[in-house]
Amino acid sequence: MPLVGRVLIDSPLPQLDRLFDYAIPARLEAEAVPGVRVKVPLRTAGRVVEGYLVEVVDATHAQATSKPLSELDAVVSPVAVLTPELYALARRAADRAAGSASDILRLAIPKRMVRAEKAWLAAERDAEASATTPDPAAVDWARAVLAEFPGLDDAVAAGTRIAVDAPPRPARDLPVGAWAELLAAIAIDTLARGRSTLIVVPDQRDQDQVLAVLAARAPEEAVLRDDARRPNPERYAGYLRLLGGPAAIVVGNRSTVYAPARDVGAVLVWDDGDPLLSEPLSPGVHARDAALVRQELEGSALVFAGHTRTTDVERLVQLGWVRDVPAHRRQSPTVVLSATREGESRGQRVPSAAFAAAREALAHGPVLVQVSRPGYSPVLVCAQCRTPARCPHCTGPLRARRQGAAPDCTWCGRTISSWACPHCQSTTLRMASSGSERTADELGRAFPNTRVILADGDHPVVSVDARPALVVATRGAEPHAEGGYHAIILLDGDRMLLAEQLRIGESCLRWWSNAAALAAPGAPVHLVGVAGPVARALATWTQPAYARAELADRAPLHMPPAVRVATVEGTAASVQNAIADLRGALPRLEPTAVLGPVPVEGEGVRALVRFEYAAGKTVADTLRASVVADALRGRRRRGSSGDRFAPRTTLRVRLDVPELDL
Repeated sequence: MPLVGRVLIDSPLPQLDRLFDYAIPARLEAEAVPGVRVKVPLRTAGRVVEGYLVEVVDATHAQATSKPLSELDAVVSPVAVLTPELYALARRAADRAAGSASDILRLAIPKRMVRAEKAWLAAERDAEASATTPDPAAVDWARAVLAEFPGLDDAVAAGTRIAVDAPPRPARDLPVGAWAELLAAIAIDTLARGRSTLIVVPDQRDQDQVLAVLAARAPEEAVLRDDARRPNPERYAGYLRLLGGPAAIVVGNRSTVYAPARDVGAVLVWDDGDPLLSEPLSPGVHARDAALVRQELEGSALVFAGHTRTTDVERLVQLGWVRDVPAHRRQSPTVVLSATREGESRGQRVPSAAFAAAREALAHGPVLVQVSRPGYSPVLVCAQCRTPARCPHCTGPLRARRQGAAPDCTWCGRTISSWACPHCQSTTLRMASSGSERTADELGRAFPNTRVILADGDHPVVSVDARPALVVATRGAEPHAEGGYHAIILLDGDRMLLAEQLRIGESCLRWWSNAAALAAPGAPVHLVGVAGPVARALATWTQPAYARAELADRAPLHMPPAVRVATVEGTAASVQNAIADLRGALPRLEPTAVLGPVPVEGEGVRALVRFEYAAGKTVADTLRASVVADALRGRRRRGSSGDRFAPRTTLRVRLDVPELDL
């Protein structure tokens, strides 16, 4: 009986996001196995496209059609790169986000590298994969680390969803955080049971910390680095290594959550509040959501770890969907809320208490000073009326790169040699803020004969030694100090909180908590010029309580994560049609659930739709159907007008946006 292959076409067109049936010719029956890359003809486009062969069935199970099925054109590679588990995960995650499975697979599966593939095939023929087990001493170390959290090892072995507050201290033996040791211990303990672990971290700095611990404790052949920064052949070789190979520990960024490791026993997500774990490419699935879908499909353990607790995870804890596993002994840094004393200038940037703490600590070791922005003076204002200085060409904000230099625009990069205030016609500028470089200059003058180390995006520093030094770093760029910092001063907190973002309180608490965790035991951490709930949460080290309070405040306002939010963007007609379809599918949708539409840059509008989690499937399916219908209408318009450059899709949808922007 002839065989039929069901193919997922690799295309960004939403109308092609389904399985297409193709007849498998006799010459390809041996090679056409589920998971391989194939080439198939696309009748509507009159060309051959690539895709993945998802399944093979006999003709009696194929879709009934009056036309004969087209045949597979070719099998691109004999390697089945798409496993059934990965396809199920991609399909489920895409459906939840009203997106295409092929978009997710494009992130998960590296591009084919022929030389790497041939080398892997040759190695597979020469030797069979053997299981890798950690050294007994490493297993004992891992279980000793996990003993700090009673019941954590049993919960991971049972495949539980877990939230863990990581120890806020540096590691004793390596220049890494204690959190990296905790994640490595879970991975090693899981590997000892013969199962794989996926460790998902936001950036390369976090990745290097976990890999440093694993290099000292785990078998080298069992650890795999996975990130898009590696060369394509190396990344593809690593992907092939996971296909059907022995249990492994995979450490990487947000796309690692889709890694096709064998028998995954645990997925560990570090610092899920970091925006780097939010996928910017369509369909925009957050690594946290993809991990939750994978855990539900495969039954592996899922651990959310961090120095803070996001409202998203805390909501799941409150529902009982995620279990909170506390440490047997609560640990917290020594946080001091520093304010100006009587007699001090209210505009003084470093209060006397923090200044004295820094002076005393510099006699023993390094001191960390965290600032909000890089550069010299990121903000300039008119010296007379204090109006923010803007570029006369593009209206972008002006900045000063160094003292006495002509300002330049942060948007277009033009140097502005002559500037006049549009309100008072003054030609004099004033520095309204201090960036990392200006702060380093000022502190260098205040502490003569002291090393000053600058750490920001333009001056990356991974670690510093134990000698006295002033380390001025922007948030997220703080280097690790050998033995920990002897004092930490957190500046510009009041300015950080002024950002017009829904989650700015969560973000500030995360930035400050991650910096405070770099302090040596007993070292003071001074938070300057901040009061209120965020400051109290840091001082008492009760981040989960702050997340609970934030969640309670957002619930009556119907703000995420108490509800889900979708953005619908496109032409006015497309957005109106999509909203009308949504109201038809959800008759009980409240009038205030839709915000907008409002104009956006270019020719289009945007609307926000707030909805309950129970309506998620209906909303996602309806909006996806609207995107497909709009794409088909655009295609018909393109064909009738004959304009080959006319847009095919004008409607864009994204669910669970990280920040509301309307």
